[in-house]
Amino acid sequence: MDRQNLTLLTDLYELTMMQGYFKHKDRNETVIFDAFYRNNPCGGGYAISAGLEQVIQYIKELRFEKEDISYLASLGIFEQDFLEYLEAFHFSGDIYAIPEGTVMFPREPVVKVIAPIMEAQLIETAVLNIINHQSLIATKAARVCYAARGDGIMEFGLRRAQGPDAGIYGARAAMIGGCIGTSNVLCGQLFDVPVKGTHAHSWIMSFPDEYTAFWTYAQMYPSACILLVDTYDTLKSGVPNAIKVFQKMRETGIPLTFYGIRLDSGDLAYLSKKARRMLDEAGFPDAVISASNDLDEFLIDSLKAQGAAITSWGVGTNLITSKDNPSFGGVYKLAAVRDADGYFIPKIKLSENTEKITNPGDKKIYRVYDRASGKIKADLICLVEEEYEESRDLLLFDPLEPWKKTKLKGGTYTLRPIMEKIFEGGRCCYTSPKVMDIRAYCQRELDTLWDETKRLVNPHQVYVDLSQQLYDIKIHLLQQMGEK
Repeated sequence: MDRQNLTLLTDLYELTMMQGYFKHKDRNETVIFDAFYRNNPCGGGYAISAGLEQVIQYIKELRFEKEDISYLASLGIFEQDFLEYLEAFHFSGDIYAIPEGTVMFPREPVVKVIAPIMEAQLIETAVLNIINHQSLIATKAARVCYAARGDGIMEFGLRRAQGPDAGIYGARAAMIGGCIGTSNVLCGQLFDVPVKGTHAHSWIMSFPDEYTAFWTYAQMYPSACILLVDTYDTLKSGVPNAIKVFQKMRETGIPLTFYGIRLDSGDLAYLSKKARRMLDEAGFPDAVISASNDLDEFLIDSLKAQGAAITSWGVGTNLITSKDNPSFGGVYKLAAVRDADGYFIPKIKLSENTEKITNPGDKKIYRVYDRASGKIKADLICLVEEEYEESRDLLLFDPLEPWKKTKLKGGTYTLRPIMEKIFEGGRCCYTSPKVMDIRAYCQRELDTLWDETKRLVNPHQVYVDLSQQLYDIKIHLLQQMGEK
């Protein structure tokens, strides 16, 4: 599982379409595809981009090995000349993307691929698979961390993840979204992120009594002594025995650096408040109270509202699977085709569902900030050749309801292009930051959101607007299609 050739990590129809292009079209015809999503996950007001480093690795290693060609030949649907073409296949195009850890919104390109149609078509499935999964988990993690209001969130979901890859890369994404550590040791090794953990109930049960189990653990790990207190009876046995251990540590000169208890069952609000009082009265006001037990952002938010005395949270199943919203919904759509003169001809996909109508053309994204607060006002999707001056008034309007307009006075806003070039001519020109650096960047990104956008229920939706020029092209194409 260390290294895999992911070239055949694709849907069959990508390859059958490729053969169709090979036989009946100009295989070198350059096109633009946009990967984007239509709705924020979990009913939220934003999403977090994640997975780009793995996309880069996939593109770099994209090649058909002899066993791949043999397998495709065995299917009986691919002709010899097409299989010979695949033997020399490599990606030669350009890729632009929103960097990992960036706050993003629906309908704007997360990844833009400019490449020969054969190449752009093949990578669709893997790009969506990688970006969809990690962006989903990073977004879920950001919501959980927001609910904790500054408390540390530890990702504990490996055993409940849908397989090793989901556990590894889900933990990576959770770190990007704001977790302070993961229980996943392999993730820690691969991505140089903090690994954290305590002990299981089995540790307690394997000893003659609870106190002996606690004291043995404390002697082994005095600087990370978090004791699980609910094996038998939390308030009558677990917490009193933990206090005895802390007292003995103090008496024997063992420094109480990072120590405390973990609750994993019962009424966490009630038990944590009772435990806090017991610890304080015993002279351990700085003892940590951590909690686990099927937590998610809504339960954490509720426990905080009830005054739970918990300052550290271990979140597993509901985070690593994004249980209430298990898929991200990203799509990959053709946006333009280059003509014989080198110009990109915009293409549009129609639908009876308004939200499924695509935005045509070769596009870029400007993030619009309020100059005074530094908060996001809107995102502006425009054509790549369009330029704006912050000293001039900027008119924004909703592309679905264009009568809703906002004019920003020149000098009251700032602009930042948020897509970066990742590949140029098939060569990677981008260096992925370390995961913990992406995490720090993500925290700065989240700070640019208004509180109304970050709330868990019925958040304010950030406007994603089209430039006038792009909007006019879209309307023109819609009218053309309607006349046919």
